[in-house]
Amino acid sequence: MALRLVQVNFKARDDSALGRFWAEALGWGVSSEGPGVTNVEPVGFAWPDPTAVCVDVVTVPDPETVKYRAHLDLATTSLAHQAELVARLVELGATPADVGQGDVPWTVLADPEGNVFCVLEPRPIYRDTGPIATVVVNCADPRALARFWGEATDWTVHEVNDDHARLRSAKGVGPYLELLRTSGVETVWNRVHLDVMPYPGDDQAAEVARLRALGATDADVGQDDVSWVCLADPEGNEFCVLTPG
Repeated sequence: MALRLVQVNFKARDDSALGRFWAEALGWGVSSEGPGVTNVEPVGFAWPDPTAVCVDVVTVPDPETVKYRAHLDLATTSLAHQAELVARLVELGATPADVGQGDVPWTVLADPEGNVFCVLEPRPIYRDTGPIATVVVNCADPRALARFWGEATDWTVHEVNDDHARLRSAKGVGPYLELLRTSGVETVWNRVHLDVMPYPGDDQAAEVARLRALGATDADVGQDDVSWVCLADPEGNEFCVLTPG
């Protein structure tokens, strides 16, 4: 049994508008599985596929009260590409953001609803990830959280130390999942969480039980009666276990 990281979920006041922003930012297309939900994925994408982690934007009554410690880092191929991408994102409605980053080679922005993300300078490790270089989760103990996510999913741990851990699909494609040790992790928040999915033929309930045994706990984010199961990892970051597919 194993799980796949399939999408990043954004809570929004306006899923359609925020979905359009992220589609333009990533060069992807948009679709909708129902009212209040905008799906952002590569054009022609056969979902799910490890070559991409998609973006799911969901309208909620008060997104300001839904706060998570995750963000996206976008990849670039050159310094010129980085500058061009930042300029284009600002034209689309992004704004500069100060999260205490100081003088760094990457650019920190906020999307039109205030979700912070980074446009990275070119780095060889991200040359084949696609537009999303990595999904970053702030945490207190990267080693412990890497053990959890490494056992929870079929993703491989590529690097781990006291300050940082990096995982990627076992197929060696798509973006990375990075766990970053951050002091005062509760001081910088946004409204983003991860969605994972069992493989076809696997049992969602069995996977949820396995995750609880690994240290996950039940989470209530006002989900009511839904087909997915909301859990929190050992550091309290909420994520959802979707139905197999």
